[in-house]
Amino acid sequence: MPYRDPPKPGQRRIALVHAIPVSIDPINQAFAEHWPEAWAFNLLEDSLIAGLAEAGGFTALFNRRLTDLCRYCVDAGADAILFTGSAFGPAVDAAKAKVTVPVLKPYEAMIAQALAAGSNLGLIASFRGTFAPFKADVMAAARHPIGLFTEEATGALEALEAGDAATHDRLVAEAAARLPACDAVMLAQYSMARAAPLVKHPKVLTPPDAAVLHLKQLLGA
Repeated sequence: MPYRDPPKPGQRRIALVHAIPVSIDPINQAFAEHWPEAWAFNLLEDSLIAGLAEAGGFTALFNRRLTDLCRYCVDAGADAILFTGSAFGPAVDAAKAKVTVPVLKPYEAMIAQALAAGSNLGLIASFRGTFAPFKADVMAAARHPIGLFTEEATGALEALEAGDAATHDRLVAEAAARLPACDAVMLAQYSMARAAPLVKHPKVLTPPDAAVLHLKQLLGA
């Protein structure tokens, strides 16, 4: 990867914090498409998933790890911070109150889009640990009774990490096909955005696109 020039005066700096490498390309592609003027930079901390399992949940020590990552991003000049890992919602919430710039969970903008689409929502995840925090955030954000139907794309993430993107995409599409009728289908992981064209539903939402558009609006760009 080539060295980068510093951001230009007034250019918005967005810190992207990742727990797995396959989340990096989807969000960078979303920035290239929707907000190329932003200066986004990537932090990969690939021990977070193992650290959460080792801690046994969202302990004060684990939450502090994410807060420290946010403070590093602020020191690097970030105007906003976006976590792309979908299983860390409570720790991200804990960090929000401790830093001076907006901190976003990976899917909160997508949840807002989904709730605007209707009351029966589908959720596909390729990482099982996503479901509990995601469901909690959907229910907290909902202003009306909703139905949330979930399916796991079992083996999809492992296939993608092994370099088999075609199998990943097929497993995501097959999981979506098992959902009942929904007003919108959400793909939980950033790494799943590549499979969206294969999902046969009129409204398929992906977190990278939703997050970038939300950040652009939030920061007045």
